[in-house]
Amino acid sequence: MSLTGSVWLIIVAACIAANLPFVNQRWLLVGSVATPEKPLAARLAELVLLYFAVGGLARLLERRAGQIAPQGWEFYAVTGALFLTFAFPGFVYRYLLRRHG
Repeated sequence: MSLTGSVWLIIVAACIAANLPFVNQRWLLVGSVATPEKPLAARLAELVLLYFAVGGLARLLERRAGQIAPQGWEFYAVTGALFLTFAFPGFVYRYLLRRHG
């Protein structure tokens, strides 16, 4: 896979993974359906877990492309903020647009 393809794969994976906790009711995407509804804290915990999963995929692709570049705290702050930005549509759907009946 080319470097450009790897970058796009990570961006698409991050967009999908960031919204998954907000668009489903399953625990960790594969568990049983949460009743009555998953609390926000559980959704945020899943969001953090998925952030690290996407980061692991990015690290794997970077290792395949060449040497892994060392990262400081700034890198993780920026990628965390970007991941939260990607999660915004799912959050808006779950808590602002969807009617709870």
